[in-house]
Amino acid sequence: MLKSKTLRKIESLHPKNDAWEIVRLSMHYEFPWDYNRASEYALYKTYAVPSISKLLHATKEFEKNPQKRYDDTDLLLSLIIENGITQGKGKDALERMNWIHSNYKISNDDYLYILSTFIFDIYYWLNKYAYRKLIHNEELAGFYVWQEIGKKMHIQHIPETIEEFRRYHDNYERMHFKYETSNAIISKVTENLMLSWYLPEISFDMFRPYLHAVMEPHLLKALGRNEPGFLKRNIVAKALKTRSKLESIIPRKHPFIRSINNFYKSYPNGFLMNDLGPQKLMTSPTCPFHKNN
Repeated sequence: MLKSKTLRKIESLHPKNDAWEIVRLSMHYEFPWDYNRASEYALYKTYAVPSISKLLHATKEFEKNPQKRYDDTDLLLSLIIENGITQGKGKDALERMNWIHSNYKISNDDYLYILSTFIFDIYYWLNKYAYRKLIHNEELAGFYVWQEIGKKMHIQHIPETIEEFRRYHDNYERMHFKYETSNAIISKVTENLMLSWYLPEISFDMFRPYLHAVMEPHLLKALGRNEPGFLKRNIVAKALKTRSKLESIIPRKHPFIRSINNFYKSYPNGFLMNDLGPQKLMTSPTCPFHKNN
């Protein structure tokens, strides 16, 4: 397989010194669709942790307005990756995300695990379903970018090496993935949202197993889901890989920047920073962003 111009550029860069550039090249040129699906999968996996799913269920944000919850999370993370965290919109998005999180009791271990999913579960998806596997430069760059973001989120005890962080991720899942009703509730709300983008509600249960076909067995168990079986897994894997290969045939000349494409269902006319986050927090007089755009 011939290497794309973007891949040759990625190979020429330093995985630590040029980490942000590498991640943007991968996200905006090489795998724009798959990166988004991989990020969704990473977030979805966190619902298998009862301490996380119980908090999400308690806020009722998912049940009340799952599309806005999805769009806000997508936008905040996209703005951070697209712009960096030292100035401008990226810095503003990170500060906003930190303030939102500060209103909830979240343990450092849960923060650390969520951070790790944006490294290793994104890798899992891309290596399995994208048109090619990530190269070492891309994997290391992703680790360094999310390590830096994590430090700015004031997360403690972030591992210094990718190998150490991988062990943390895997050990955490072995210890904390356990079935709870809240896991099933939050994951089903999210599945319904994703299915609603393409299908009428009456068909959700028929097609739900095809969503489960990309999920690892230990995740399905913790969510109370059935194993979809080899046939469905094979159909979905082949479909995803074929889609990715077709997309890669014509090299992308311009970056796909999610935050400026204005396709978010919650914000058909665009958004302001003030729009992002739970409404009850953002309209509070104590919110430091209340009067800012």
